[in-house]
Amino acid sequence: MAQSLELLLIQFLMPDNDARRQAEDQIKRLAKDPQVVPALVQHLRTAKTPNVRQLAAVLLRKKITGHWAKLSPQLKQLVKQSLIESITMEHSPPVRKASANVVSIVAKYAVPAGEWPDLLPFLFQCSQSAQEDHREVALILFSSLTETIGNTFRPHFADLQALLLKCLQDETSNRVRVAALKAVGSFLEFTHDGDEVVKFREFIPSILNVSRQCLASGEEDVAIIAFEIFDELIESPAPLLGESVKSIVQFSLEVCSSQNLESNTRHQAIQIISWLAKYKSNTLKKHKLVIPILQVLCPLLAESTNENLDDDLAPDRAAAEVIDTMALNLSKHVFPPVFEFASVSCQNANPKFREASVTALGVISEGCLEHMKNKLEPVLHIVLGALRDPEQMVRGAASFALGQFAEHLQPEIVSHYESVLPCILDALEDASDEVKEKSYYALAAFCENMGEEILPFLDPLMGRLLAALQNSSRNLQETCMSAIGSIASAAEQAFIPYAERVLELMKNFMVLTNDEDLRARARATELVGIVAMSVGKMRMEPILPPYIEAAISGFGLEFSELREYTHGFFSNVAEILDDSFAQYLPHVVPLAFSSCNLDDGSAVDIDDSDDENANGFGGVSSDDEAHDEPRVRNISIRTGVLDEKAAATQALGLFAQHSKSAYAPYLEETLRILEKHCGYFHEDVRLQAVIALKHILTAAHAIFQNQTEGAVKAKEIFDKVMKIYIKAMVEDDDKEVVAQACTSIADIIRDYGYSALEPYLPQLVEATSLLLREECACQLVESDSEIDDDDSEHDEVLMDAVSDLLPAFAKTMGSQFAPIFAQLFDPLMKFAKASRPPQDRTMVVACLAEVAQNMGSPIAGYVDRVMPLVLKELASSEATNRRNAAFCVGELCKNGGDLTVKYPCCCLSAFPLSKTRYYDNILRGLHPLFGESEPDDAVRDNAAGAVARMIMVHPESIPLNQVLPVFLRVLPLKEDHEESMAVYSCVSTLVLSSNPQILSLVPELVNLFAQVVASPVETSEVKNLIGRAFSHLISLYGHQMQPLLSNLPPAHANALSDFFPRS
Repeated sequence: MAQSLELLLIQFLMPDNDARRQAEDQIKRLAKDPQVVPALVQHLRTAKTPNVRQLAAVLLRKKITGHWAKLSPQLKQLVKQSLIESITMEHSPPVRKASANVVSIVAKYAVPAGEWPDLLPFLFQCSQSAQEDHREVALILFSSLTETIGNTFRPHFADLQALLLKCLQDETSNRVRVAALKAVGSFLEFTHDGDEVVKFREFIPSILNVSRQCLASGEEDVAIIAFEIFDELIESPAPLLGESVKSIVQFSLEVCSSQNLESNTRHQAIQIISWLAKYKSNTLKKHKLVIPILQVLCPLLAESTNENLDDDLAPDRAAAEVIDTMALNLSKHVFPPVFEFASVSCQNANPKFREASVTALGVISEGCLEHMKNKLEPVLHIVLGALRDPEQMVRGAASFALGQFAEHLQPEIVSHYESVLPCILDALEDASDEVKEKSYYALAAFCENMGEEILPFLDPLMGRLLAALQNSSRNLQETCMSAIGSIASAAEQAFIPYAERVLELMKNFMVLTNDEDLRARARATELVGIVAMSVGKMRMEPILPPYIEAAISGFGLEFSELREYTHGFFSNVAEILDDSFAQYLPHVVPLAFSSCNLDDGSAVDIDDSDDENANGFGGVSSDDEAHDEPRVRNISIRTGVLDEKAAATQALGLFAQHSKSAYAPYLEETLRILEKHCGYFHEDVRLQAVIALKHILTAAHAIFQNQTEGAVKAKEIFDKVMKIYIKAMVEDDDKEVVAQACTSIADIIRDYGYSALEPYLPQLVEATSLLLREECACQLVESDSEIDDDDSEHDEVLMDAVSDLLPAFAKTMGSQFAPIFAQLFDPLMKFAKASRPPQDRTMVVACLAEVAQNMGSPIAGYVDRVMPLVLKELASSEATNRRNAAFCVGELCKNGGDLTVKYPCCCLSAFPLSKTRYYDNILRGLHPLFGESEPDDAVRDNAAGAVARMIMVHPESIPLNQVLPVFLRVLPLKEDHEESMAVYSCVSTLVLSSNPQILSLVPELVNLFAQVVASPVETSEVKNLIGRAFSHLISLYGHQMQPLLSNLPPAHANALSDFFPRS
């Protein structure tokens, strides 16, 4: 066989295709015989030309897997010996590398079986050889062997790491250093043991040195390996980087700012910064790296890019994505340097820098929203100025930034509508389609959260939009439709004069079938649903059928975005029709099911290629190759399918909520889908599933309430939903999903009461405690550095939802909540430390207030620990904090028993006090909230509520002659009418008891009573309270009241006269 095989190998390498094909067929036939192995080994060692020796090695690698077990011990020894000789004595590098690949395959079977005990000692010896070739090939083998026998290296890991470090520092050979770099990358991919990985920290300086040398010599593809290694280190939960993070960041910044390097190389460097911001943000803070990073990345936004460059690799786009990531994870540290960059760059003569200034502000608006809200005036000054820039690129970036602000800086941005909307209206007339399109986007985002403020602009806006809708490109038409949708949502019933025209125009879009028009059809479908929500059921129900028919027919066009928007349309229709939507369920539910059950669109490419394919050796194959393990090269997800699944999941929940018992035929399948989607890999789908499950409970309750075995079935569903929610609280890694689970549970507690809650109470309390202690999966942080309380930021998404659980428990359990509250109190109070952000502290105070309100007297045991915090918060610079503190003080006084009367406030001890009148401390804390210096009506209303509760509980402890004039002066309530019962019950009680202090204020009382009974926002219960008090005044003073009544405005006097008969 050996002789004929040699001729075939030579023939296979010939340029003649027919000759090659014949040789390949013959080789395939011979390769089925195990004797092909010694024949190939012989040619590997003795063939005269390197090409033949290399081909022999390639074939050996492919065939030996299927034949190894059939070989005699003698032949196995021959193979191993020949491979070692080829590695050490072969002069051709390609042949050496091909032989090393064979060693890797043989070792996979021989080493675990104990058939090659001298392989590792040989490799260690080879790696320390004086010959460069030997050291290099040993490292190549160490790399490839990690894929096949990585576990065999574990006992030798310390020696191997020392060897790799030594080779990384090899001063005589660049090839050895590069091979060592590749080997380090292979070992890091293989090992996930924290103790093993952490030892690679000391490699970082050497890795950086080798990478710099490779960049200098033009070997960028090798230098990129360093970034792959850093990627592994960053994503590891072990504390790997330490002080080296500074060097990594410095190197990455050098690379990403070097315009002479390949775009892919620069992109890899930028990605490292992105991973650090995402996974190791505290490390960046600790080492003060945020500002140096932004000083490089912000100018990258101004870099001119090659038009032909892949957008994803463009430095300006990549830099924008990293700045966005940094803003989301490090907002407090990101805003000041970015704002400084924008303030300076907006005046730069280079338009690219002016564009970069507003792009940067737009990019950080989501992550830095709280900081930007506080600086909205100067930020808007920069962006609105850029909207008038002579350069199109700057105006386009300004429109984009304005859209981002409108999306993320709510509700504060809306208060600037008088300056913003006219600028957007002007931009809609821009000569550039790109600027127009972005301006429509800004308009859509801005109007979405507006209310009646939009009415003065409604006519000019709709005039522009309707004209553009008929005379613009498809892209502009799509953005126009988004803007009209936002305006319709804001204007509500005021949109009715425009609805008919808009709906008529949408008919034309909803019949489009060409691929390039389907996105416009999707937007039109969405818009019809939004308009329907604005104008209401009465006007829409008669004209809906053709739109529903068009929406259903669009499903057959195989366009994911159209299906997504169609589900949103049906969701809106369900909401306006409520139980009348049941007639459409047989048509729309199957469509939602089909979207939910779509293949995820994950595309996994298997890379079975090898170097030999490049050399033309890939054609020789056999079934034996199935034994080789392929490598996953790439995973990609079709995001359109994700959005469609999320929209369909949301739709199922809304269908169930609004059609109630009519949803019975679809309940079981929907529950199956939602249960599956609660474990889905993408958080958007999980979020919609968690929301929809709550609606399923509503439908199940309606479906089963009148059935014989209904209670059992309803209980089964309830049990399933509660278990999913509790599991999500602890195990889901997305904060928004966990927050929604908490919100849904709080709603369920309020809706279903204690008896339904009781079986799950231990798990719920444990999950809540874990969340308050920040120990759940979604709260896991990097281990490279401790979190510093002084530097923490309020977790608005998650912790506000978690803290809402405690009042929900208290409301359903009353005083029985006391032992549970005792477990949760200390974890909750961690958020009240002075070092925490103001939003954390007010979250705690609001939670305590509602717990006190609902739990009642057991709160007395916490007054001494809570009151110092609450009284300090009364003096906060934040209105929300003062408001919640005032509410909390009132509830503590109402439910805290005698402790609050005697509470000595340390923070106000400078005031001279009577030893028996500690209540004065609380009054002194509240007093500034009644003055003209308090700008917020809601704060003042809550302060009034607090004083009212104090009077009701301990009137004897209040100096009414001093307090009542101040108290009545801020009434009636202006904003927070939830305080009405507390405030007006207090006033009414004092009047009905003929309290002399309040009866000295009859003119003020009559004026107040008239305003309350004439108010459109006060309830009849409140008005009846006031009416009884007024009747009592009439009974006391009779005709003496007439002059006071005649001084009232007619409307107020008439409202009050309704209560005269009661006198």
